[in-house]
Amino acid sequence: MIKAVLFDMDGVIVDTEPLHRKSYYRMFDDFGIDVSDSLYDSFTGQATLPICRTLTEEYNLAASPQELMATKRKHFKYLFENDNDLDLLDGVYDLIRDYYNNDLTLVLASSASMLNIERIFDRFDLNKYFKAKISGADLKASKPHPEIFIKAAELAGKPREKCMVIEDSTNGIAAAHSAGIYCVGFKSPNSVNQDYSKADKVITDFGEIRFSKISEIF
Repeated sequence: MIKAVLFDMDGVIVDTEPLHRKSYYRMFDDFGIDVSDSLYDSFTGQATLPICRTLTEEYNLAASPQELMATKRKHFKYLFENDNDLDLLDGVYDLIRDYYNNDLTLVLASSASMLNIERIFDRFDLNKYFKAKISGADLKASKPHPEIFIKAAELAGKPREKCMVIEDSTNGIAAAHSAGIYCVGFKSPNSVNQDYSKADKVITDFGEIRFSKISEIF
C-alpha cells in the first residue's frame, strides 16, 4: 500500500508558471537575448541556476549565471507580491488534505528555491500537511537527475516502492522514473509541450487520484 506522496510544486500545487515565464522573459530582455519558446519549454522542471548556466553558454554572455539568476528572482519577487491572481490549482488543496487525513506522509520536492517554496507554503498555509520540503536548487544535480526524489523518499522515511510522485514536467517525470518511483503525470494547463510517456499514470484532474482510488495501486 502507498505510504508517501512526493509533490512537485510549480504546475502541481500552485500555478506559478505564468509568473516564472514573465520573470524569465523580463530577464531575457535585460540581457538582450532572444529565447525561443521551444528552448524555454525545455527548461520546465529545472532549477534556476542550471537554466542560467545553459543561457550563458548558449548566448555566450559576459554576465555570470548567478547574475542572471539574481535578476530573474528580482522580477519574480515583484510579480509574486503584486499579482493578485496567484492561487492554488483547482482541487489540489482537497487532495492534500485527503492524503493527510488518510495518514500518508507528504514531502514537497521542487526545483524552486527554498525561499519561493516558503513563500508559497506560508501564503497558502500548507506547512501543517507536509513532513518535509526539499529544494532542487540546493542539490548538486537538477531534474531530470533522480537525486531530488531519492532524497525526498528518504525524508519521508518510506521505501521508494511505497512512494508516489506527482509531476507535470518532462524533466520531473524522467527524474521520478529514474528514481524507480511510481509517477503520476499531471497535465497542467500551463505545462505545455511536456512528455508524459514515462509516467505510470496520466491525469487531468486531481479527483482521479484521491486516496480511495490509489490506495490499492501498490
